[in-house]
Amino acid sequence: MNLLEQSARVALSAFLHDIGKLAERAGIDHEGRLDAHRTLYCPWHQVGADARNGYHSHIHAAYTGLAWDALEATGHFPDLRRDSPPFATGADGNLTDSAVNAASAHHRPDTFLQWIVATADRVASGFERDKFEADYNSRKERDNHYRARLLTLLEQIGKPGGVKEGELQWRYALRPLAPEAIFPQPAGECTPRDDKAARAEYLALWEALLAGIRQIPKAHVHALPLWLDHFDSLWLTMTHAIPSATAFGIKPEVSLYDHSKATAALATALWRWHHEQGSEDVRAVREGWGEEKILLVQGDFFGIQDFIFAEGGATQKHAHKLLRGRSFQVSLLAECAALKLLEALELPPTAQIINAAGKFLIVAPNTTDAHAAIAPCRQELNDWCLAHTYGEIGVGLASTPASCNDFAAGRFGELTKRLFAALDTAKHQRFDLCADGATSTFDGFLDQFDNTLGVCAINGRHPADPEASARRDYSLSALADDQIRIGEQLTRHARLLVARQAETLPVLALDYFGYRLAIVPTADESGKYGELARNGTLLRVWDFDAAEGDGTLWRGYARRFVNSYVPRFDAGDAQTAGKYGKWEGEADFARETGGDPQGSAAIKTLHHIACEDRRMTADERWQGEIALVTLKGDIDDLGSLFQQGLEKPTFAKMASLSRQINAFFALWLPWFCEHGRDANGVARYRNTYTVFAGGDDFFLIGPWESTLALATELREKFAAYVGNPSISFSAGLSMTHPKAPVRQLARSTETALAAAKDLPAKNAVTLWQRSVSWADWQTLMGQRRAALEALMARAGSHGASFSTGLTYALLQLSDRAESKRPEDAIWRSQLHYRLARFFRDRVKGDEAARTRREQLLSDAIREIGSALGTYKGAYRLPLSVLLYRQRE
Repeated sequence: MNLLEQSARVALSAFLHDIGKLAERAGIDHEGRLDAHRTLYCPWHQVGADARNGYHSHIHAAYTGLAWDALEATGHFPDLRRDSPPFATGADGNLTDSAVNAASAHHRPDTFLQWIVATADRVASGFERDKFEADYNSRKERDNHYRARLLTLLEQIGKPGGVKEGELQWRYALRPLAPEAIFPQPAGECTPRDDKAARAEYLALWEALLAGIRQIPKAHVHALPLWLDHFDSLWLTMTHAIPSATAFGIKPEVSLYDHSKATAALATALWRWHHEQGSEDVRAVREGWGEEKILLVQGDFFGIQDFIFAEGGATQKHAHKLLRGRSFQVSLLAECAALKLLEALELPPTAQIINAAGKFLIVAPNTTDAHAAIAPCRQELNDWCLAHTYGEIGVGLASTPASCNDFAAGRFGELTKRLFAALDTAKHQRFDLCADGATSTFDGFLDQFDNTLGVCAINGRHPADPEASARRDYSLSALADDQIRIGEQLTRHARLLVARQAETLPVLALDYFGYRLAIVPTADESGKYGELARNGTLLRVWDFDAAEGDGTLWRGYARRFVNSYVPRFDAGDAQTAGKYGKWEGEADFARETGGDPQGSAAIKTLHHIACEDRRMTADERWQGEIALVTLKGDIDDLGSLFQQGLEKPTFAKMASLSRQINAFFALWLPWFCEHGRDANGVARYRNTYTVFAGGDDFFLIGPWESTLALATELREKFAAYVGNPSISFSAGLSMTHPKAPVRQLARSTETALAAAKDLPAKNAVTLWQRSVSWADWQTLMGQRRAALEALMARAGSHGASFSTGLTYALLQLSDRAESKRPEDAIWRSQLHYRLARFFRDRVKGDEAARTRREQLLSDAIREIGSALGTYKGAYRLPLSVLLYRQRE
């Protein structure tokens, strides 16, 4: 039995130590077996006593054993009853050192393995050791533990002095993970009125868990690390909104998933430390809280955006494929780098606490072997990035030792600062090129060029590869060939296989840190490789398909939120094909099968996307600017939010915050672009290209006017998601022609974002070189623009449609309203003159017409004059929108 398998068994036991909370709250059928489990696992067991007098003080521990039995009965759960080191189980399945007993006895630990799980449980929660006996095993129990709903950590950030539960307004509804389920709701709307209704919600989750586990391929059950990765995603789906603690007066603010994941990671690291130290006894676990047994290993990729938006001779030709291919490739590199470390450290997938936006965190044992494993792994990652990207991207690795005491609520903040400092140092030591004995990976670089092929046409710097070039009609490197192939396959395929070998797999050209990757279409296709799972060749299967329209996520495989939404043609586009102008002939409205009997709609190019906001005029002409708007944003001061945001941070809370922030951008945003609707019920954002979205930032490309509306919607949704006005994000928008180089899109949008963040309070947006707060943006692009549009409609009905010349004149006046020059102080009189002349020339006729003209003039001066006086140069924003709408 290898060390990885044993570590995975410890992880599974710790991962499910609190599954009894779900089972007990759901009221699962125990068939008379509950009393036996109570005797084994419940402290202060009192047979026949009233529950309020201590009967069920930790009854969930008894239900853990019952739940374990139910999972085993599905036939899709690993059989740990026989030959399962480090656990030992007899024929009757009841020996103390079984995996299920270690999971269930965390409130009444006796053996070494039970104390490992119990200690990890306490450390994950941030308990002080001297409060363990007094508080952790307290007999207090809330009467409403069925009805308690999970609080949001985001609402509590930036509120020093402590927050009482009754002061918090938001809760998470008890629903499976889905794009809309991640949004908190007012407490009164999602808190059941009685225990019966509350337990019915838990029972629905329990039944969904049992149904979900049966979707995991049976062939994967015997490959425990592979199966555990799948089960991790299933457990996340069903328990992300279940509060892990509702007793002892504790705020229910950490989900059962995040607590389970943290406990599993810590238990595995603690067991490995004691196992490799040869100190497997209870006393060493109980009294060793001051020793640095844990090693926190962080990774952070750098150069990501430069890599995604790199320019080359043929990058425009494949712009849409390269964007999604490169973005996905970076996500693959981050996942494979974390997997490489996990394998080097012989750790299961549950040891990886965080992996989002190129950053990951792994909990390892602080042993000599672990440190020895990290060093060559770092070198291998560096060598790959240098060999294949020539230093365009790289990964910084940092390791920080920690003791159990460091995770206590009063000290974890200091540990977090050490983690940030260590990672910052690693990022400034890129590639270790100055280290002793470092050799140059670029030796012989020029010899890699084939004189007949020359430079890769995509990136303009890398040597072209003969095999990759043979597949195309131009010179191409293997890296760029993979980027194009990924970009093509992502639109039709939904699963990614990670394997050691490639004989029977349709793999990508490159190895990725020693792994071979294959993108396959469906779950059925994924299941064809069961034999590879049984013989250890298949390491991971990841589902990266977007959530379905109803929000469904779980499909039987480990979930990775790394896909981007890509706009496609539909029947409605075929009926309005004239809006594409000279690009109409390039639009493919037919369905292409690509080997898939269901078919898949053709993808829109950036040129087609740029035409989507054009409108048909009364005389049947298409009107409106042909342009793209790129939208880039990220959360303001995220680092300080993590370091200083929560009054009593813990390890599980930190993991929960990271996961929740990532979910908004990586899970909800792509789904909303595809399925979301505006206030009028129109699927307005389905033409938005999500280049990347995850971690705390996003980059979108879409038709110009719809993307402006999406920016407003995104800000409103984010505010609803965090429920805390002190957490904000800033955004930059840039309007460009679809022919503009991809790199220019990125550069101009990055400049706009930097300008928004230069405002003193941040929480701002920049467009057309105007930076305003989100509050002003919403007023300008909402109320002020609506008022201006109403004014234009009234004028047009009386034969005085706003001309392009008048709009340009108003734009000039907005500049003068902002100017400090003395001669521009007369902008109000100039506005009065310009509007009076406009209406006088256009509204003519009888006395009634003159009355209408005077009323229009009065209303126009009042509305526009007031807006210019208040917003000055920023009034350019709604004016410019109206100008671009008039373009033909």
